[in-house]
Amino acid sequence: MKKIKLDIVGLSYSQTQSGAYALVLGEVSGRRRLPIIIGGFEAQAIAIEIEKMTPSRPLTHDLFKSFAQSYHIDIQEVIIYNLVDGIFYAKLLCNDGKKVTEIDARTSDAIALAVRFGCPIYTYEFILASAGIVIEGNDFVFLENIESGKDQPKQETSAANISALSDDELKAKLKQALEEEAYERAAKFRDELARRKSS
Repeated sequence: MKKIKLDIVGLSYSQTQSGAYALVLGEVSGRRRLPIIIGGFEAQAIAIEIEKMTPSRPLTHDLFKSFAQSYHIDIQEVIIYNLVDGIFYAKLLCNDGKKVTEIDARTSDAIALAVRFGCPIYTYEFILASAGIVIEGNDFVFLENIESGKDQPKQETSAANISALSDDELKAKLKQALEEEAYERAAKFRDELARRKSS
């Protein structure tokens, strides 16, 4: 399968899950965005490295990097290779100079290591097609065959509130969320539109 390169384009506090963050990855040569919900510790680990901050003592991901480099192991790339029931699966491709080894990892940990090792992040077309959001100028396009996530949102993006909206209201709220770069909220509206289209 052809790999699609991703960059980190945003990291923000989750409006629907307490203590969680929305990590947004963007297609390098396209307009699709892939929002992933991660924990606070992993968000902090990613943000610290992106901002080039130096903690007083090594964080877990820094320790992993030091350990790997001590044994001449390098991470060549990170691949988000599957999406099952709203959970993303990732793996590290590691090289010790003699062989390449694949190591399974949580997506948040894999990306925290990718920013430390300076290695590329990839995914596959079927993942972007099922969970991505496309941004086209001031308009929006939601992707076909989107599977609804299992997370139950709160407040304005609760299932009850979303289901009470008309299609036009959903499209307007999706457009507004995309303009505000609130990708997690946008994903909820996108999922409801996709559910209605498939039923």
